Amino acid sequence: MAQRVPPHLYFVTSAVFHYLGPAFAVLLFARVSVLGVAWLRIASAALVFAAWRRPWRTLARLDSEGRRLLWVWGAVLAVMNACFYVAIDRLPLGTVAAIEFLPVIALAALGARTVRNAMALGLAVAGVYLLTDVQLVAEPVGIAFAFANAALFSAYIVLAHRASRHPAMSGIDGLGAAMLIAAVAITPIGGWQALPAFTDPVVLAAGVGVGVSSSVIPYVTDQFAMRRLARPTYALMVSLLPATATVIGVIVLAQVPSAAELAGVGLVIASIAAHREAGEGAPAMDPEAAAA
Repeated sequence: MAQRVPPHLYFVTSAVFHYLGPAFAVLLFARVSVLGVAWLRIASAALVFAAWRRPWRTLARLDSEGRRLLWVWGAVLAVMNACFYVAIDRLPLGTVAAIEFLPVIALAALGARTVRNAMALGLAVAGVYLLTDVQLVAEPVGIAFAFANAALFSAYIVLAHRASRHPAMSGIDGLGAAMLIAAVAITPIGGWQALPAFTDPVVLAAGVGVGVSSSVIPYVTDQFAMRRLARPTYALMVSLLPATATVIGVIVLAQVPSAAELAGVGLVIASIAAHREAGEGAPAMDPEAAAA
């Protein structure tokens, strides 16, 4: 059944839900604290993966090195989501999404030292400068958390790639186990802040919906898209994510960007589209490489 669906449709689904869920989470911030919503997102996603994939079976068959990898991956996932939610509470969604890609472009430039990647990095830096220059004075805390989220996003990609190459786990099973660990890791940070949601069934249902739309649907559909799209095609389509975040921010949150912010997002999109990874030209993405 999954093979009959065009891979581009999987990617579009992933791109929309990747930021649609956080946009609805912002609307929940009026009822539950930021870190409480982050906990609801991860905990509900972990429950879905637990029921669907039984991730403890993956943990049971791993060696000590594999378990350490999953523990670190899960911890990074927990802190990354917390930083992301604190950032989008203070900054436009499109700004945070654009900043998120700066370390990714930098890693690509370091991995494949070409003139094209140097130009891509220059475009990304210029775009992020425009975005942060607009917000730095008004929201320095938001900018700090946005860059922390970006750094953790890069770490997440590296760890997910390592997990995908481990012989004892597959992409979705590894992701399910990491999400379960992330739920444990984020509980001391945001679990107690989510308690008010348990007295309001509507808010609790909305929190679960955020988890499913943010951490289940996009991650799973991304796996299907990466399995069948050529790497250059996938890289080009990923460049649309900051634009997707900006559009969703306008529609759901009424976050209308300024001209400078639009220019910054545009430069980041151009940089993602232009960059190339080391060894690019392979017929397809690694089928089990995860994306955040």
